[in-house]
Amino acid sequence: MDSITSTLQYWLVNHPKIINFTWNQNHTFGSTPQFLTINVLTYLSLTLALSRISLPSLGPRIIKPITALHSLTLFLLSLIMAVGCTLSIISHDQTNHIVCFPPKTPPTGPLFFWAYIFYLSKILEFIDTLLIILSNSIQRLTFLHVYHHATVLIMCYLWLSTSQSLFPVALVTNATVHVVMYLYYLLCAIGIRPKWKRLVTDFQIVQFVFSFVVSGLMLYYHFTGLGCEGIWGWCFNAVFNASLFALFVDFHGKSYDKKRRDGKDKRL
Repeated sequence: MDSITSTLQYWLVNHPKIINFTWNQNHTFGSTPQFLTINVLTYLSLTLALSRISLPSLGPRIIKPITALHSLTLFLLSLIMAVGCTLSIISHDQTNHIVCFPPKTPPTGPLFFWAYIFYLSKILEFIDTLLIILSNSIQRLTFLHVYHHATVLIMCYLWLSTSQSLFPVALVTNATVHVVMYLYYLLCAIGIRPKWKRLVTDFQIVQFVFSFVVSGLMLYYHFTGLGCEGIWGWCFNAVFNASLFALFVDFHGKSYDKKRRDGKDKRL
């Protein structure tokens, strides 16, 4: 067990590429505002254009293997990010620094490496939308889906560019939710439909509630101490999470209330 832990610690925390990582604004790949803007606008433009065009469905024989591969990739990547960031948090000396980075904290080291990988993974998640369109399941292309995918990339960019406090906790919880979510999608793609679909949405709502609670702790450190780095980035994050929480609760209520009504109608 110790050898496994030591191996994981080296490859996910202490590897030279990870421990010496530095986010250099306008020099690290993907660190320019232009890169962020182009990716978000391209995603929104293509989504709007492709959703308005009557594309022929690829059919389940083609779309399901592609979906399975995509889901497997993001399932494994999410698992690695969750474990890597968790080990990086554990190796930190002071727990309160995970919630509240001291002023002028530079974006360097393992925590920011995993924030960078998380940021790039959000571009890979844009493929989710393309698969929905190509599977001719346009009813699944909701405002919540598009809004979430486009705005979360901006949020992750701010984590890095502002050395935002509290992001390690957000990264671990969000990556863990995505482990569950992409496992569900993977199983569905290979013909196994689990009965715990609702758990995915419930897990996401719990994640938001937890983030609000931990944010209170961060604000306590910020206003009773020397301040927390990246507070303006956190403000964007807080507004985004609040809007997502409202949309998820609305989606959850409409989806499962409809199912309950349909179930009652069938019994009558």
